[in-house]
Amino acid sequence: MTSETVTGSDYGNVVRDHLLRVEQQNASALDDVAELVLASVLADGMVLTAGAGHSLAAVAETFYRAGGLACVRPVYHPELLPMHGAISSTAAERRSGLAAEVLRDTGLAAHDVLFVFSTSGVNPYPVELAVQAVDAGCPVVAVTSVAASALAPRRAGTTLAEVATVVLDNVVPPGDATYPADEPVTAAISTVATAFLWNLLMVRLFDKAAEQKVHLPLWRSANVEGGDAANADLLRHYQTRIPQLG
Repeated sequence: MTSETVTGSDYGNVVRDHLLRVEQQNASALDDVAELVLASVLADGMVLTAGAGHSLAAVAETFYRAGGLACVRPVYHPELLPMHGAISSTAAERRSGLAAEVLRDTGLAAHDVLFVFSTSGVNPYPVELAVQAVDAGCPVVAVTSVAASALAPRRAGTTLAEVATVVLDNVVPPGDATYPADEPVTAAISTVATAFLWNLLMVRLFDKAAEQKVHLPLWRSANVEGGDAANADLLRHYQTRIPQLG
């Protein structure tokens, strides 16, 4: 066996072990979140998803995705995207007031649910998103790392986990890197762990909806036969409320 094979195997085990911890630690919270989302679907509400920096990868995972919920509205600002400026995206996440600007036209209500993805969960943007949603009566699901938040500087005076309605913990270590195990400097795991958490939620949601004979508004892939036709009704129903579907 070559050293490259051993290295690859070790890293694969790191990821598999991490995802197992994520699933076990969030078992109860996932049930609670699935109930929140199902109630929102039944009330014809919106599931809003927000993040900054690389947490926007999680937002992309939730939106207009094959098998994903059609009632998802992504909430973001171009300044928060690293590809539009890496340094400026970090500055934007740390700037107080941007959350209010981003939420201004969303019309948050009690029958909606806001997901805020932020592994550190300490910067003004994600924290202020959660605070404003809670003030509007909208439940907030924090997808964050409790361990990373505990050691990060509290730039907003509190943390996302402390103000959210429910917390889903991606169990990401401070610094995000996972390899090599003794002194990790590479192989960030937050994107993998957060996408896994979201899809664990989708599975719970599907099962709960099936039990209650509720039809979920789920996208079909546009690249399979009949996909466009299957999505047409969903587009008609949600396009006026989700500008990003245009």
